[in-house]
Formats: sequence, structure tokens, C-alpha cells
Amino acid sequence: MPAADELLSAQSVRDLTRCLRKAAPDRKWSSAAVSTAKFSELGLGERAAIVRDALLIDLPSSYAAAAKIFRAALKNDSFTSWMLWPVGEAASLKALASSRDADFEDGLKLLAQLTGRFSSEFAIRTFLNANLQRTLDAAVLWASSDDEAVRRLASEGTRPRLPWAKQVPAFRSQPAAALPILDRLYRDESETVRRSVANHLNDISRADPDLAVRTARRWLKKPDANTPRMVRHAMRTLVKQANPGALSLLGFSSADDISIGAPTLASHVVSMGGELVFEGVIVNEGSRAARLVIDYVVHYQKANGTLAPKVFKLSAKALLPGERLTVQKRHSFKPISTRKHYAGPHSLGLQVNGARSEGVNFDVVD
Repeated sequence: MPAADELLSAQSVRDLTRCLRKAAPDRKWSSAAVSTAKFSELGLGERAAIVRDALLIDLPSSYAAAAKIFRAALKNDSFTSWMLWPVGEAASLKALASSRDADFEDGLKLLAQLTGRFSSEFAIRTFLNANLQRTLDAAVLWASSDDEAVRRLASEGTRPRLPWAKQVPAFRSQPAAALPILDRLYRDESETVRRSVANHLNDISRADPDLAVRTARRWLKKPDANTPRMVRHAMRTLVKQANPGALSLLGFSSADDISIGAPTLASHVVSMGGELVFEGVIVNEGSRAARLVIDYVVHYQKANGTLAPKVFKLSAKALLPGERLTVQKRHSFKPISTRKHYAGPHSLGLQVNGARSEGVNFDVVD
């Protein structure tokens, strides 16, 4: 993941201020101009919030006047990219604070206009929390838009577990709330939109696995050429969790006749930043060919001394009766932004169609 300074930097806020001055030269934009003073101490979301708050100070008091400025700025091609995250957030808050009921719909319309320059998926969460059904009704209409970016916004902005975005608690009790949107988009011509649909259904699978499997099964009854691949991506978490419905839906066999050997390690000691090199042997001991989804499970050392499993994809294979497969992998322990590594005992195992091999222990050392 890129660093915050690569996405929403002091320079990008200066560029934003320049765009707004061109759109509304009568306003000073002084708060936005100085909002970056503490950027070095802030993460990406915090940067977006502090610029949003500065814009709310600098903008006119009425939503209509603020929206007019943002629409004027859209005439400038430089008004684009990550600088628009705080713009969308500010526009949403302005619209929802307005006493004019029509500003709710206009605020959503403005987000749809902005989303082609930078996705409004974060800003729409404010509307969802204010009035879920009213916002979903607008998103259903977006799903029929000629604009690919707007169609993607309909799916991506309503994801139950959208990364980096504020939560929408209503989705916890209503995981099916946005399914009418997905039903309109799962056969979309755009791969970007289809991928968003798959990620959305994957989010749903974490809350209601049966609903996700039923939805995917229904889509596979009326597919296009891309539907099977999209469904496989949507079912990825359930496959890693060895959900029987997802495995059966994707045609993976029972693991009853599959022999899964414990992995063999090149070394039982791995240096921090190094690689764990291993291989494993899988044999189809049954009388029929078997379709297999092969994963591996790393039990990571946590800060409190306990182990936590994490499943990683390895491959998908078909094995004939009696066929033997050797799988090999190099697993990195280099530092990454999404996981902190800790020295100490770890464990590794293979997982085939939900069945796991015996684990093998190894140590990560500083």
C-alpha cells in the first residue's frame, strides 16, 4: 500500500486549493491552505478528515453554493485524484446539514459527478448512515448508468466491509440490503465493476455465508462468460474457510480420498525479512478424478505469545486417481504494512478442499 504522503500530500492539497481558487476566486481558502501543517504526523484517513474540516470552514454556508463551487472546479482537469477524498466528504456533510430536503438527492448526484475523477465510495457512507434506503434507492439507479465509474460506485460504495471507509452498522443486520444492486451488475461489461461485485459478495460472505452461496448459485444459473470467474473470486474467503456450500458450488471434491502430507521445510529457522521455503505432497487415493483447491496455513506468532492462523492461496488442480502432486512455495517474512511479524514459534500446514495436514513448527528469529 502506498504511503499517505504519496496519495494525499501537502502538494496535492496546494493543488486542490489552486483549483478551488479558480472556481471561486472571491473566497480565501485560507483554512485549506494551512491544513497540511501537521500532515507528517497523520495517516491517510486523518489527512482526509483534517482537509475536509478545513474545507467546511472555507466553503459558503449553504450546500447549494458549495456544490456550485465543486461543479465549477470539475471543469478543471487538475481537479482529480486523492485530493477529492476530502471534497466528497465535505460535500456529503454539507448536503446532510441542509434544511432543504432536495439537497439530499443533489448531494448524491454530486458524488456521482465526482466519482469519475476519484471514487466517491468513502463519501457515500455518510449518506448510507443518514438514510440507508434512500441512498440505496439512488444506487440502484446508478447501476444502470452509462458511466462505468458510477456503476462501480453503486457496488463499491455499498460494500459492508469497504477498506478504509467508515462503517455502516445497518449492514450488520441487513447483509442483503444491497443485493438488488449486485443483481443488476454481476454481468456488467466492465471487469472493474464485476470485480467490485465479487468483493461486495465476499464481504457479505463474512456475515452470512449461506446468503452469499445462495446468491452465487442463483447467478450461475443465468451467467455470462465472465460469471464463473467472478463467482470464484467472490467465494474466496469461504473457500479458505472450507465452507461446504462454496466448495460444492465451485465443483471441488470431497477430501475424503485425498492424502495430504505434512509440508517439508528447507529450514526450521527463518530470519526476519527472509523466506520460508517448503514443499508438500498430495495424492489422490480415490477411484475418481478430484478437483482440488490447495492452500497453506501459516500460524503466526502474535504480540501476546499466541498463534493466529492465516490461509494463503497456493493453487487449484485436478488429480487423476492415484496421481501424486508436489507443491512448492516460498513464503516471505519481509515487513508489510498490513501485518507485523513477531519473532518466535510459528507453524505451517497445507489445506486441501478444507482438510488440513499435520502442522510443522518453525521459528522466526530477529
